[in-house]
Amino acid sequence: MQTLVIFFLFALAAAGQTFTVTLPAARAEKPLDGRLLLLLSTDASAEPRFQITDGPKTQIVFGMDVEGWRPGATLTFRPDTPGYPYERLADLKSGNYFVQAVLDIYDTYRLKDGRVLKLPVDRGEGRQWNRAPGNLYSKPREAAVSKAAKIALRLDETMPPIAPPKDTKYIRHIRIQSRLLSEFWGRPVFLGAHVLLPHGFEEHPEARYPLMVFHGHFPPDFAGFRTEPPDPDLKPDYSERFRLHGYNRIQQQEAYDFYKKWTSPDFPRFLVVEIQHANPYYDDSYAVNSANLGPYGDAIMRELIPEIERRFRGIGQGWARFTYGGSTGGWEALAAQIFYPDDFNGAFAACPDPIDFRAYTLANLYEDRNAYFMEGPHLRTPRPGKRNWLGQAPITLEQMNRMELALGTKSRSGQQFDIWEAVYSPVGPDGYPARIFDKITGVIDRKVAEYWRENYDLRHILERDWAKLGPKLRGKIHIYVGDMDSYYLNDAVYLMEETLKKLTDPPAEATVAYGDRFEHCWNGDPGVSNAISRLRYHTMYLPRILERIEKNHPPGADLKSWRH
Repeated sequence: MQTLVIFFLFALAAAGQTFTVTLPAARAEKPLDGRLLLLLSTDASAEPRFQITDGPKTQIVFGMDVEGWRPGATLTFRPDTPGYPYERLADLKSGNYFVQAVLDIYDTYRLKDGRVLKLPVDRGEGRQWNRAPGNLYSKPREAAVSKAAKIALRLDETMPPIAPPKDTKYIRHIRIQSRLLSEFWGRPVFLGAHVLLPHGFEEHPEARYPLMVFHGHFPPDFAGFRTEPPDPDLKPDYSERFRLHGYNRIQQQEAYDFYKKWTSPDFPRFLVVEIQHANPYYDDSYAVNSANLGPYGDAIMRELIPEIERRFRGIGQGWARFTYGGSTGGWEALAAQIFYPDDFNGAFAACPDPIDFRAYTLANLYEDRNAYFMEGPHLRTPRPGKRNWLGQAPITLEQMNRMELALGTKSRSGQQFDIWEAVYSPVGPDGYPARIFDKITGVIDRKVAEYWRENYDLRHILERDWAKLGPKLRGKIHIYVGDMDSYYLNDAVYLMEETLKKLTDPPAEATVAYGDRFEHCWNGDPGVSNAISRLRYHTMYLPRILERIEKNHPPGADLKSWRH
């Protein structure tokens, strides 16, 4: 009886705790849909919207879906509103907080197949809810929060537009409307790219160049290339990850060093491209065709790349195209090579996202019952979600997915596990991506896992289709990963390596290398630290690509016009 009384009193007190958010009439011309987020922080160094992370220093977020929110109306966060790292608002501790609200605005998509979906729109920021132009937010304010607190917020601010990057002597920008994607989504969809031109491009109009596709997350501009020495007035920052002071200066120096190598007499003269393919679910599409995202693979390969080669004098043949990248970009590079085997002459994949779903980070999607826990007859052990170079795990898989669920339902958080789901899953009964596992319990859906295996498990696809793929991929696969990868991505590489060694007709002749004690995202260079290697993808791979071209090209190939 005493326990029931205490519970009743707690529930009664919690019931009084509310946060209200008003949508001012001046900020919206029509009712809005989206994800309304309540953010609280005890750290004054930045706005709460920039402090939601997958680690112990994260601040707090609670979220609710809204539909048809009328201008001038008010919505209320109540004690049972779900959140992260607290499971619900009632769990929030009393104290002083900086409080903020954000509305991640959704639009109505009417797809060719008849689905009507409520989804966010990328507006040039790479699908980032906390800085998407047009999203509404309140200025942070300090407030005393208690179980009986009643705190009112207003979405008086609008996130500003992002200026497009400007062309320079070496870097050009391209944006095209994709016919394939526009047809799928039922509205105009655009693809973009940043193109790093070879030194001497204007002086040699007769030259036609090999093309390097550098895959990765949404790039605001071509990164890691700087024509001037580091800014002497740049205030040095501190990289907690690498335990380095002045890492921003190191990055500028590396970018300038790359420019000097790029313009040196003996450096390969190539086109290097970074692609912009943000979509409603994430900052990029994973560069493959998908039931939920549409034919991004074909759009990139059959529309964007040919247009880049047309405008910037690319050779336009598979022997003269290569792809590389790290993490998401590593998976994309390898997937592009496998799904379009004739269109590339080599893929260099560093720290790729899971390339075998028997090691989906630390879960085996085909044999485990639960993604969040290792389960035995009497013990249930939480799976860690990430680690540092010492193996210390700051967050679990369950906690990472709880964060995503707070930021967005139906795979709409814009975060890592949700985009894997959006890319790899079939369409679910509600028209959104089918869940690979229950976001609350972690229970894996075996039917969805089977779909993943047959369509996107890169190791499985290589083994299954090697009779057809082998002659086209021999010698083209290069994979690098640190054996202390932050997201346990090395586990899937171990499994891939086992398969590659078994493939004999023909032999894969693949390269797989591991960096001892290197974390995410090692690029294959054991001679420098992780902090430096991740900045040297171009200088690491372009000379190796030149060697590949010299040894592997068709008769009559142009090996001279671009060697100026």
